[in-house]
Amino acid sequence: MADPYFFGYGSLVNLSTHDFPDPRPARLKGWRRAWKHTDLRPVAFLTAVPDPESEIEGMIAHVPKNDWVALDDREWAYDRISATQAVTHPLKHEVEIAVYAVPHDRHNAPSNHHPLLLSYIDVVVQGYLRAFGEDGADRFFATTDGWDAPILNDRSTPRYPRHQQLKSVETKFVDDRLSLLSARIVQNA
Repeated sequence: MADPYFFGYGSLVNLSTHDFPDPRPARLKGWRRAWKHTDLRPVAFLTAVPDPESEIEGMIAHVPKNDWVALDDREWAYDRISATQAVTHPLKHEVEIAVYAVPHDRHNAPSNHHPLLLSYIDVVVQGYLRAFGEDGADRFFATTDGWDAPILNDRSTPRYPRHQQLKSVETKFVDDRLSLLSARIVQNA
């Protein structure tokens, strides 16, 4: 079997946040994204949750020599789950594919004390815009639950460790979509 791949559905879609080789667009069937807080982190993050009626876009990328250490460290609050049979991808050879998800028994709702970070949303949406265009970024918003959670505007002092500088058109896209969702942006948490 060839070296494994991971399926990324959040910040891992943004290729500026990692250097794993051979990134390719892919689809994960039977899952959707949700904003969840876990007691392992101070803010809410995206996780994949089982949903037989859903399919989400993301990116697969190669994990050379089966060396998961760096990725496991990055995704330390998540479990790595085999998803080989659920992923549709353009590769012509067989690969094993894993997805990271917060364990269900650690799911909590985001709150004012555990908000979503706008700097994190920016990174994710920038990745979707670059990989899938505006239509793909719109599908990201549509296949993600939890937009009613408070969103901390931390753009001036990003708390997300892999934050990226957005172009003004990308920032406008994020702001416009959050406005359409009637998202609640807070200044302090």
